[in-house]
Amino acid sequence: MTHIATWHGKEIARSDTTREVDGYLYFPRESVKMELLKVSPKTANDLKCPHGVQFYDVVENGRTSARAAWSYEAPQPRMKPVDHWIGFWEDVAVG
Repeated sequence: MTHIATWHGKEIARSDTTREVDGYLYFPRESVKMELLKVSPKTANDLKCPHGVQFYDVVENGRTSARAAWSYEAPQPRMKPVDHWIGFWEDVAVG
């Protein structure tokens, strides 16, 4: 099944190899329009994450959705299947 992530009507990811972990769908990085993601500064809570979480803002044409995407950069065993994959939430619709 192909899954698509959209933001304000714009497709930002499409893949038929998504993986679900804890109720979230993760997209392989190569299926994500990474040019629309900007690294968010890490917070104190981010630094406590055992999986090395990195949040991203979704940005285009002056619009921003803060921390609407994330990736685990150093996942523990439970999250290894989505190592460096991208998850979305809040303003990003995934279907």
